[in-house]
Amino acid sequence: MRKMPTVGEALLRMLAARGVDALFANSGTDFPSVIEAYAGADAASLPRPVLCPHETVAVGMADGHARVSGRPQAVMVHVNVGAANGLAGLFNAAAEFVPMLFMAGRTPVLEAGAPGARSLNIHWAQEMFDQGGMLREAVKWDYELRRPDQLPVVVDRALAIAQSDPAGPVALMLPREVLAEPCAAAPVLPSLQPLSATAPDPRAVEGLADMLAAAARPMIVTASAGRDVAVPLCLAAFAERFGVRVVSFRPRFHNLDTEHPLHGGFEVDPWLAEADAILVLECDVPWMPGSRGPRPDARVMHAGPDPLFGRYPVRGFRGEAFLPVRAAPLIAALSAAMPDRPGHYAARGAAMATANLALRQRLRDAAAQGGAPMSQAQATLLLGAALEEAGEAPILVNEYPLVLPALAMREPGCFLGSSPVGGLGWGLPAALGAQMAAPDRLVVAALGDGSYVFANPVACHQVAAAEALPVLTVLFDNGGYGAVQRATRAMYPQGAAAASGRIPLSEFSPAPDYVRVAESCGAFARRVTHADEFRAALRAAIGAARSGRQALLSVVVA
Repeated sequence: MRKMPTVGEALLRMLAARGVDALFANSGTDFPSVIEAYAGADAASLPRPVLCPHETVAVGMADGHARVSGRPQAVMVHVNVGAANGLAGLFNAAAEFVPMLFMAGRTPVLEAGAPGARSLNIHWAQEMFDQGGMLREAVKWDYELRRPDQLPVVVDRALAIAQSDPAGPVALMLPREVLAEPCAAAPVLPSLQPLSATAPDPRAVEGLADMLAAAARPMIVTASAGRDVAVPLCLAAFAERFGVRVVSFRPRFHNLDTEHPLHGGFEVDPWLAEADAILVLECDVPWMPGSRGPRPDARVMHAGPDPLFGRYPVRGFRGEAFLPVRAAPLIAALSAAMPDRPGHYAARGAAMATANLALRQRLRDAAAQGGAPMSQAQATLLLGAALEEAGEAPILVNEYPLVLPALAMREPGCFLGSSPVGGLGWGLPAALGAQMAAPDRLVVAALGDGSYVFANPVACHQVAAAEALPVLTVLFDNGGYGAVQRATRAMYPQGAAAASGRIPLSEFSPAPDYVRVAESCGAFARRVTHADEFRAALRAAIGAARSGRQALLSVVVA
């Protein structure tokens, strides 16, 4: 007779039964019960185990997978030190409403007398008075598992809270002795479910519809409406039917076909002075109040899973209504509520489409201007052209360098952008997670050299090799932290740093050989400095990725 499973094994079986595909783990001395479960069980009945040599990689992969699959994934790290390494990734996921179960082992409670009790000197030094407290500002809920019979309700509660609007990561601490205890099998069906999505308030929808209908130049500003892949198509239909401009401002998802006539680009500044009605839709920062805001008579409303962004200590963007509802049901309700004024909608839509097209063409013409080294805009344009030439509709994962007006992005789900928190090192791990969730898609990680270094690239490339994840990494190498340099020049345009031409604490000198880093893990890798080299290297790199080999192009840019 098979002995009763441990809590470690029961936990894994429960996660698999509830749709968790993978356990992204950085293991430690708290893992023996989990490891024993994987060694002794049918692997197909447990989440796929993915060893990540750094916690940044584990959390980023879970983030990218969840964004593409729509299902929360699990992370497990080693006690407090592992949790500390994963914290930046948790902040990223929390700000972008990415559901995730983050688990950290806990130093054994007992000094002796039970399986899993303390056996190493680190078991005293690593104990904290409140390990969950270090994560509390980054998660929706945290708890420490105390008994085996708690397991079903605690895990179901964790997953239900993670997936309820506004979604986000949750944390569970797992003492080593508890993981080692025998545990009855968990129920097949979950005992708790996520909260149902909030239905739009009919009166609020009617007021919003009247506001948009009466306006001469209405505008929707969004960053993340496209997290639901149904949104780009329904938003396109709404914008076209009712003549509403859509700006995808600092986007984290693909929100609207970039070639759509009512796509107003990626900046609000060209349109704020004329917009007389603004719907801020799943967007935390719709404009920069220190430099420009809506005209005083403009009407403004906000909508999204958490339109007040209650986790932000201060956020004062004005609005006459705040609707706690996701984009898809709101757009459907709005479409039904809009007054019947086809002539008015067509006239204002045509005028805005003409202005949008002119702006789009100007920006792409500017991006096409060559130079040595290439500008980031030109490199972006060439990347897009190469993907189109190859007939690829990739998932683009962007951690800052892409100049989005230079790209044509058409398909829902084709773009993932970094969290507004800006915890660097997200992009390459997220691309690996996205590739695992969508194995038949080409996944391209576009990274600055600073973001690439933050991602623990050796760990990332090792995982890509071990898990057969043929991500194409395009590294925009400008020799350091471009954002730091721009911020310094903006604050002190006549300052000593700007005058000297060198910005301290922002340059990598000497820079690593990024090609050799990738090659050490079996990647196809090239360094390019000119446009013609880049075109040829892109063709070769896309071919390598399509053949199942990870690839990296290090592109020198201004």
